[in-house]
Amino acid sequence: MRKRKSELTDAQWEKISKILPKPKRRSRKGGRPPIDNRRVFEGLLWVLRSGARWKDLQESYPSASTCWRRLVEWEEEGVWLSAWRTFLAELDDKGQLDWVETFADGSFSPAKKGGSASEKPNVERVQSGWW
Repeated sequence: MRKRKSELTDAQWEKISKILPKPKRRSRKGGRPPIDNRRVFEGLLWVLRSGARWKDLQESYPSASTCWRRLVEWEEEGVWLSAWRTFLAELDDKGQLDWVETFADGSFSPAKKGGSASEKPNVERVQSGWW
Protein backbone atom coordinates (compact mmCIF):
# COMPACT_ATOMS: atom_id res chain seq x y z
CA MET A 1 0.00 0.00 0.00
CA ARG A 2 1.47 3.33 -0.98
CA LYS A 3 1.53 6.37 1.26
CA ARG A 4 -1.26 8.82 0.55
CA LYS A 5 -1.42 12.55 1.11
CA SER A 6 -3.53 13.49 4.12
CA GLU A 7 -6.84 15.20 3.35
CA LEU A 8 -6.59 17.26 6.56
CA THR A 9 -3.91 19.22 8.31
CA ASP A 10 -3.19 18.31 11.94
CA ALA A 11 -4.73 21.63 13.04
CA GLN A 12 -7.94 20.88 11.13
CA TRP A 13 -8.10 17.38 12.56
CA GLU A 14 -7.56 18.72 16.09
CA LYS A 15 -10.76 20.79 15.77
CA ILE A 16 -12.81 18.05 14.13
CA SER A 17 -11.70 15.25 16.45
CA LYS A 18 -13.25 17.02 19.44
CA ILE A 19 -16.68 16.81 17.82
CA LEU A 20 -16.63 13.20 16.62
CA PRO A 21 -17.61 10.48 19.12
CA LYS A 22 -15.11 7.73 19.82
CA PRO A 23 -15.77 4.64 17.69
CA LYS A 24 -17.51 1.81 19.54
CA ARG A 25 -16.67 -1.87 19.43
CA ARG A 26 -19.24 -3.88 17.48
CA SER A 27 -19.03 -6.92 19.76
CA ARG A 28 -18.38 -7.46 23.46
CA LYS A 29 -16.68 -10.73 22.59
CA GLY A 30 -13.71 -8.96 21.05
CA GLY A 31 -13.09 -9.00 17.36
CA ARG A 32 -11.41 -6.40 15.25
CA PRO A 33 -10.88 -3.02 16.93
CA PRO A 34 -12.76 -0.09 15.35
CA ILE A 35 -10.95 1.90 12.68
CA ASP A 36 -9.60 5.30 13.66
CA ASN A 37 -11.99 8.23 13.11
CA ARG A 38 -9.39 10.23 11.21
CA ARG A 39 -8.90 7.57 8.55
CA VAL A 40 -12.67 7.20 8.13
CA PHE A 41 -13.21 10.97 8.00
CA GLU A 42 -10.49 11.35 5.38
CA GLY A 43 -12.16 8.61 3.32
CA LEU A 44 -15.41 10.58 3.48
CA LEU A 45 -13.60 13.75 2.41
CA TRP A 46 -11.98 11.95 -0.51
CA VAL A 47 -15.37 10.78 -1.80
CA LEU A 48 -16.84 14.27 -1.41
CA ARG A 49 -13.91 16.05 -3.05
CA SER A 50 -13.46 13.62 -5.92
CA GLY A 51 -17.14 13.01 -6.62
CA ALA A 52 -16.36 9.31 -6.91
CA ARG A 53 -18.75 6.50 -6.09
CA TRP A 54 -18.38 4.74 -2.76
CA LYS A 55 -17.23 1.56 -4.47
CA ASP A 56 -14.36 3.54 -6.04
CA LEU A 57 -12.90 4.56 -2.69
CA GLN A 58 -9.13 4.10 -2.87
CA GLU A 59 -7.54 1.19 -1.06
CA SER A 60 -5.47 3.53 1.11
CA TYR A 61 -8.67 4.42 3.00
CA PRO A 62 -10.90 2.14 5.09
CA SER A 63 -13.52 0.16 3.19
CA ALA A 64 -16.45 1.99 1.63
CA SER A 65 -18.88 0.13 3.89
CA THR A 66 -16.96 1.23 7.00
CA CYS A 67 -16.92 4.87 5.88
CA TRP A 68 -20.60 4.77 4.92
CA ARG A 69 -21.62 3.09 8.18
CA ARG A 70 -19.73 5.64 10.27
CA LEU A 71 -21.25 8.49 8.20
CA VAL A 72 -24.75 7.18 8.93
CA GLU A 73 -23.96 6.77 12.65
CA TRP A 74 -22.68 10.34 12.87
CA GLU A 75 -25.74 11.65 11.05
CA GLU A 76 -28.12 9.75 13.35
CA GLU A 77 -26.28 11.02 16.44
CA GLY A 78 -26.52 14.63 15.26
CA VAL A 79 -22.76 14.99 14.90
CA TRP A 80 -22.95 16.81 11.55
CA LEU A 81 -25.42 19.41 12.82
CA SER A 82 -23.28 19.94 15.91
CA ALA A 83 -20.12 20.31 13.80
CA TRP A 84 -21.83 22.76 11.43
CA ARG A 85 -23.07 24.90 14.33
CA THR A 86 -19.68 24.78 16.08
CA PHE A 87 -17.69 25.91 13.05
CA LEU A 88 -20.32 28.47 12.05
CA ALA A 89 -20.13 29.99 15.54
CA GLU A 90 -16.32 30.04 15.36
CA LEU A 91 -16.40 31.89 12.02
CA ASP A 92 -19.00 34.30 13.38
CA ASP A 93 -16.87 35.02 16.47
CA LYS A 94 -13.94 35.86 14.19
CA GLY A 95 -16.16 38.20 12.14
CA GLN A 96 -15.71 36.10 9.01
CA LEU A 97 -19.45 35.79 8.29
CA ASP A 98 -21.62 38.50 6.83
CA TRP A 99 -25.19 37.91 8.02
CA VAL A 100 -26.59 40.80 5.95
CA GLU A 101 -27.11 38.59 2.93
CA THR A 102 -28.16 34.93 3.05
CA PHE A 103 -29.74 32.62 0.51
CA ALA A 104 -31.91 29.56 0.78
CA ASP A 105 -32.60 27.28 -2.14
CA GLY A 106 -36.26 26.37 -2.35
CA SER A 107 -36.34 24.73 -5.78
CA PHE A 108 -37.85 21.31 -6.27
CA SER A 109 -37.32 18.77 -9.00
CA PRO A 110 -39.39 15.69 -9.83
CA ALA A 111 -38.23 12.25 -8.76
CA LYS A 112 -37.46 10.63 -12.12
CA LYS A 113 -38.11 7.07 -10.95
CA GLY A 114 -39.81 7.71 -7.65
CA GLY A 115 -43.54 7.26 -8.32
CA SER A 116 -45.57 4.32 -9.51
CA ALA A 117 -46.38 4.09 -13.22
CA SER A 118 -49.99 5.23 -12.68
CA GLU A 119 -48.85 8.37 -10.85
CA LYS A 120 -46.28 9.54 -13.40
CA PRO A 121 -47.39 12.62 -15.33
CA ASN A 122 -46.90 13.06 -19.04
CA VAL A 123 -43.23 13.88 -19.68
CA GLU A 124 -44.16 16.84 -21.87
CA ARG A 125 -46.11 18.53 -19.07
CA VAL A 126 -43.49 18.15 -16.32
CA GLN A 127 -41.87 21.46 -15.40
CA SER A 128 -38.48 21.45 -13.79
CA GLY A 129 -36.64 24.04 -11.75
CA TRP A 130 -33.37 22.94 -13.37
CA TRP A 131 -33.96 24.27 -16.88
